[in-house]
Amino acid sequence: MIKKMLSNLGEFKLPSILTPICMIGEVIAEMIIPILMGYIVDKGIGGEDMGYIIRTGLIMIAVALFGLLSGIGGAYFGAKASTGFARNLRKKMFDNIQTFSFANIDKFSSSGLVTRLTTDVSNIQNAFQMILRMAMRAPASMIVAMIMSFIISPRLASIYLIAVILLAIVIIFMMSLATKYFREVFEKYDALNESVQENVSAIRVVKAYVREEYENNKFKTAALNIYEMFVRAEKIVTLNSPIMMGTVYTCIILISWIGAHMIVSNELTTGAMMSLLTYCMNILMSLMMLSMIFVMITMSTASAKRIVEVIDEETTLGNPVNPVMEVRDGSISFEHVDFAYNQHSQEPVLKDINLDIKSGETIGIIGGTGSAKSSLVNLISRLYDVTGGKIKVGGIDVREYDMEVLRNQVSVVLQKNILFSATIYENLRWGDPNATDEEVKRACSLACADEFIEKMPEGYDTYIEQGGTNVSGGQRQRLCIARALLKKPKILILDDSTSAVDTATDAKIRKAFAEEIPDTTKIIIAQRISSVQNCDRIIVMDDGKVNGFGTHQELLKDNQIYREVYESQTGSSGDADFDQK
Repeated sequence: MIKKMLSNLGEFKLPSILTPICMIGEVIAEMIIPILMGYIVDKGIGGEDMGYIIRTGLIMIAVALFGLLSGIGGAYFGAKASTGFARNLRKKMFDNIQTFSFANIDKFSSSGLVTRLTTDVSNIQNAFQMILRMAMRAPASMIVAMIMSFIISPRLASIYLIAVILLAIVIIFMMSLATKYFREVFEKYDALNESVQENVSAIRVVKAYVREEYENNKFKTAALNIYEMFVRAEKIVTLNSPIMMGTVYTCIILISWIGAHMIVSNELTTGAMMSLLTYCMNILMSLMMLSMIFVMITMSTASAKRIVEVIDEETTLGNPVNPVMEVRDGSISFEHVDFAYNQHSQEPVLKDINLDIKSGETIGIIGGTGSAKSSLVNLISRLYDVTGGKIKVGGIDVREYDMEVLRNQVSVVLQKNILFSATIYENLRWGDPNATDEEVKRACSLACADEFIEKMPEGYDTYIEQGGTNVSGGQRQRLCIARALLKKPKILILDDSTSAVDTATDAKIRKAFAEEIPDTTKIIIAQRISSVQNCDRIIVMDDGKVNGFGTHQELLKDNQIYREVYESQTGSSGDADFDQK
């Protein structure tokens, strides 16, 4: 795991090396100053030699400046290395997420991925900076101070050694207790982010149903869970401070007591005593730093595992060794297709689907809620892979195509229409980044979007707010259809994408499709029979199976489900619909 993480240092390896070097320079300066201070007390003040005091004082200033510059260098290079490391981790994760299939996204959840890209990476950034600066500085300072102490007085230095051993045992014990809580807390962050994400994206629904109090309680519960976990961990960690300070003061008292007797008996000088007390503080403060490092490492270990999970995750969909790079036409064939979102599911979502669709045909798909209409079309562009059988586009199994080539020729307007924070022009050019203004306007004309765009004050330069909140549902649908048309696909799939459009506009869109893109295979999922009855053929889905496939007239004659729903929607019968057959 550590190797995997450090492989993302990239161009920030040099700052990562320079940081501990600078910290060692700072430690050297800190260790020299107490010795010089002792010399000033013993030889300068004791010997009443003002010249020696001045000379030694100037050396101390130079050493202090060297330490200051080293500390500044360590802070600069440490910040550069840690922020760069965090940037590379986020980029690596985000790049890999872009390759994920829908199945991969479902595995981690959107909120979980957001937590890993933000909170977890921030933890790693903070821990990495502390490790570069403190993990080298603290042990080096403690070791050098211990050596210098033993050189001055092995007897008094033994007090430090005993204190260090006892504190190390206590710190390791406390960290082992806190570790399990830090590992659990980041899973709670996923629930918190999910609560925020859902509330913000669905704020209009929340207000429409007056569910603000419910959402507040939901968020409060998620935040409280994180709070409680952190409190449990911090209760253990905070014991570190009183134990540490108690040890420091005990050492100072013992050194002062024993040292005073040694000074009286001429076994120790006053300057050496001062140096020892300074080294005592250095040693124990280094231990304090090490305990903080252990806390950060404990927290960051859980985050590192979560980050590596995303980096190591391989998409469930991949290109073959020698992929087909051209889609011949828009013909589609389903051959004994089975599909389940979870491979371990006992009951598949789609069962033994057999269909043949000719290139250029307009196909309607209708069916009740949960009849697997969307699941069926998602397989065509290989958003998911079949679990049994095969799907052919242009006479070739979709798994043999380069996925980018396939998806460029199979344009899907999903059930949930998403627009991005950008102008209308920029949103539409997702379909074709190089589209001219004329091509954009033609696509909007086909989708009947031009009529409302031209009425906007800034026209095609109108800025779309996040999620398209400043346009209506029907306008958002038409913009998404225009965006899909700009890809000039061989297959166009509209997954219930005109549900918010009035019937007259819906008819205009279908008429434009028939006249302007006759060679494109068009698949229209709808709830209204009026949206599909003029299609070349219509698929009736029921419980994951094809219940009927034929023209409007054929289905009226031979398919009971279709006939009952048609009569219901045209007012010729009672209350039948797709969910009440």
